[in-house]
Amino acid sequence: MAKVSPGEFIRQVRAETAKVVWPSRRETVTTGILVAIMTSLLAIFFFGVDSMFGALVKFLIKLAAGN
Repeated sequence: MAKVSPGEFIRQVRAETAKVVWPSRRETVTTGILVAIMTSLLAIFFFGVDSMFGALVKFLIKLAAGN
């Protein structure tokens, strides 16, 4: 790979950055809200699954202990 001067590197970075399609404020806010909603739903789901398995393990331990 050829070495590039710092000035050329900066020009290349600016050229590539100009090609990026940046999201609008509305798209960013909408995406952030959807991420928060999905994260909350997944947290609730995994909490429920974890609680269910915890209760199942406690039940099996009591069953194995004979109490």
